[in-house]
Amino acid sequence: MVKFLDLNKQYRSIKKEIDVAIKDVIAETAFISGKYAKQFEEKFADYINANYCQSVANGTDALEIAIESLNLKKESEIIVPANSFISSSEAVTRSGHKVIFCDVNEDDYTINIDDLIKRITKNTKAIVAVHLYGHPCDMDKILTIANDYNLKVIEDCAQAHGAKYKGKKVGVIGDIGCFSFYPGKNLGAYGDAGAITTNDEELYKKCKMIANHGRIDKYDHKFEGRNSRMDGIQGAVLSVKLKYLDSWIDMRRNAAFRYNELLRDCNEIILPKENEWSLHVYHLFVIRYNRRDELIKKLSNLGISCGIHYPIALPKLEAYKYLEQNNDKGFAWVSDGLLLSLPISDTIELDEVAKVSQALLNSI
Repeated sequence: MVKFLDLNKQYRSIKKEIDVAIKDVIAETAFISGKYAKQFEEKFADYINANYCQSVANGTDALEIAIESLNLKKESEIIVPANSFISSSEAVTRSGHKVIFCDVNEDDYTINIDDLIKRITKNTKAIVAVHLYGHPCDMDKILTIANDYNLKVIEDCAQAHGAKYKGKKVGVIGDIGCFSFYPGKNLGAYGDAGAITTNDEELYKKCKMIANHGRIDKYDHKFEGRNSRMDGIQGAVLSVKLKYLDSWIDMRRNAAFRYNELLRDCNEIILPKENEWSLHVYHLFVIRYNRRDELIKKLSNLGISCGIHYPIALPKLEAYKYLEQNNDKGFAWVSDGLLLSLPISDTIELDEVAKVSQALLNSI
């Protein structure tokens, strides 16, 4: 059997440090925000070269709070790629704005610049740049467009911890960055957790207040905010894991390179591409295959777990029927029936990659 993801195996590799970290939080009763969440904020800000990091309860909250901090006019249009998890678009509408879906590239699955430009109207106020699967967007082009049209840029880094664009880590390239530390992420907590990063002090202060009931000092509420705070255990766990993130990225990249070596001669599948200006962290290793569902069944019968990210393009979901974008033309609108995520993680062995690859080749 080859698991899609084995979080217990990762835990066993750092068990002593994790157990001590959790024990310390409990002994000090530092349960909500406090010392351990603050320590992680400082370490993560340093890791990605951000001036500021605000921890929050989860990645979706990070997106919603980030959008609110931008103080956009209500019912502004915000452009979101059509292939992403629903948090990327859900945060827009739940913040009182209108989501506009645009296409993604066929090679790296990030936002398609030509289609992005076509979607801009006088009501467009922001772009959500999703670094999907761990591959960075073409940020220079996005920032040029944002400057030309006076738009804000929100980086959705939920799948891209440690990814680099032209040597610079994602999360501090646009106006504001949002991270999820859901357990299955490259840097995952042992529960829900998220963070917002920025180099803008005013945005940081606004996010900090929104996440803590509209206040900095206890009971001194400047406005109505919300309750979105990282708990101490997640902060402590993430601080331990952060030390290993770069080596874990190397393991993921080695697995991805091995997949590419073993599968590159198969003309029936399309492998992911890594642009020369990027450092892809391979949160997911996504291929395309015409008979995807049939292949999944065959691999499952061989004990190999795969995933689909994502089986329904966002504008085709019932939740967005009212937008009437379900019949738009574009790669994202047709590729959702072809996408297949192969097992990849920081714990997968190269012989497991070989096993998956051979099983795949035998099954098509």
